[in-house]
Amino acid sequence: MAQQGVQLDQERLCCSICLDVLRDPVTVPCGHSYCRRCIEGYWNQDDQRGRYSCPQCRQMFVPRPILKKNTMLAEVVESLKKTGLHDVPADHCYAGPGDAACDFCTGRRLKAVKTCLQCQVSYCDAHIQPHYQSPAFKKHKLVNASSELQENTCSRHHEARKLFCRTDQQCICSLCSEEEHKGHDIISAAAERTERQRELYVSQQKTWQRIQEREKDVKVLHQEVESINHCADRAVEDSDTIFTELISSIERKRSELRVMIRDQQERELSCVEELRRGVEQEATELRRRHAELEKLSLTEDHIHFLHNYTSSLSWISESTHPVSCPVRPLKYFGDVTVAVSKMRDKLEDILKEGGTNVSDTLNRLSASPEPKTRADFLQYSCPITLDPNTAHQCLSLSNEGRKAVRMHEDQSYPDHPERFTETCQVLSRDGLTGRSYWEVEWSGNYVSAAVSYKDIGRVGTQSAFGFNERSWSLQCTKQRYVFIHAGVKTQIPGRVSSRVGVYLDHSAGALSFYSVSDCETMRLLHTVHTTFTHKLRAGLWLSSCDGNTAELCYLRENMQSLQWPR
Repeated sequence: MAQQGVQLDQERLCCSICLDVLRDPVTVPCGHSYCRRCIEGYWNQDDQRGRYSCPQCRQMFVPRPILKKNTMLAEVVESLKKTGLHDVPADHCYAGPGDAACDFCTGRRLKAVKTCLQCQVSYCDAHIQPHYQSPAFKKHKLVNASSELQENTCSRHHEARKLFCRTDQQCICSLCSEEEHKGHDIISAAAERTERQRELYVSQQKTWQRIQEREKDVKVLHQEVESINHCADRAVEDSDTIFTELISSIERKRSELRVMIRDQQERELSCVEELRRGVEQEATELRRRHAELEKLSLTEDHIHFLHNYTSSLSWISESTHPVSCPVRPLKYFGDVTVAVSKMRDKLEDILKEGGTNVSDTLNRLSASPEPKTRADFLQYSCPITLDPNTAHQCLSLSNEGRKAVRMHEDQSYPDHPERFTETCQVLSRDGLTGRSYWEVEWSGNYVSAAVSYKDIGRVGTQSAFGFNERSWSLQCTKQRYVFIHAGVKTQIPGRVSSRVGVYLDHSAGALSFYSVSDCETMRLLHTVHTTFTHKLRAGLWLSSCDGNTAELCYLRENMQSLQWPR
């Protein structure tokens, strides 16, 4: 009883904001009391509105009241702490939002621990004791406390819902079965639970089976991750090894060439040095002979002069050394530099070509999955408009540059270097890279949807789409499709539709044409795999028959998925 009294006093002395015993209690003008810190924090949120209310009675105050300490409440709280406040239940024992509260507690209720299905009442640990101790409650069924007890009670008859109406698929009480559910297929809730439990078991088995399948998939994907990492690491190691060997080979070749040049240098220097010594000796001998000739020319003895003249001149004619020294041109070693430069240029070309091949291989490995449904293709749809500067004079462009019509009379287009002069065709304004998808709606006898480089020829029959290496074309007639590239034609069997789709994956080097029929299906017509070196442009070609039309469709208006034929 003393504890209940303490509990009652504590509940009266609790702050309704923090639900704890008042700390530094203050009283607002309406008479309710709060912790100073709690009410100030509550009112701070209303500063912008300039109006303040009591959290309990909602009475409004203008301006903000000045709070004063409630001395009497402060003394009572302090006295209560000294007389047994520590014996009351902890704050976490009280029922909060989402908890089942004891229906027997008064004031601030404790959390319920059990619910009696017969009594339809929830009890805390103290109030549940009679159900454990009294024989009168032995047949009552206790379950863990639930905050959803109200759902188990009929709101109309205030009786426990123990039956299940299969007709209306809802739980009902016994009185409901005799009134609005009379004549329905009704069984006990326990029996329905048993049957549903079997269905639940089957669902659990299926779910568990799917879990096991997904775990296997996860394991496979994990192995795939490890395989990718292993292969990538191996590729990096192998590439490093290959390039290291290549660098070592280049270094070795450089050293060998350096030795060869130095050896040749020594041989050439040896020859020149030997020649230089011979020339120097001859020059010395010539100086001596020159002095003798000079002396002979100055002698006054005619007999001596004539006696030595013939022998002196004969020595000059007998000299074996050439008059001038043969010197090799300075470009001798320059030829070696030229040869090394050519080798470097070839190596750079090989590395460039190899790098492009490696890059293309990596792009193909990292490419996203190919689209399979029309909705997938439409994700890559792009607005394409025709370039009037490329249009032949017999083509009329309309619909914001998306439609081309073959006309009998030439149009008044100004001269332009990019205009087609002999083939009745036109290119798109912007280049295409990455992934692109567009559709062409056509009518008439003979129309082509094409893809081309910008630098395709503008004059002559070789400039027609498909009849050169710079373009790829799908010709559409009422009887068949024909794919053309580099002048080579490929007949495509099958029913012809008035709309064709074009899918371009520039990085992967893939170009595909599809037939889009009225029954909302797509059929692959032809695919090209190559290497695209520049941006591509969409193209339209129309035969000479007046009235032929081709239009680049605006796909954003129609995003429904189509059936993909198998």
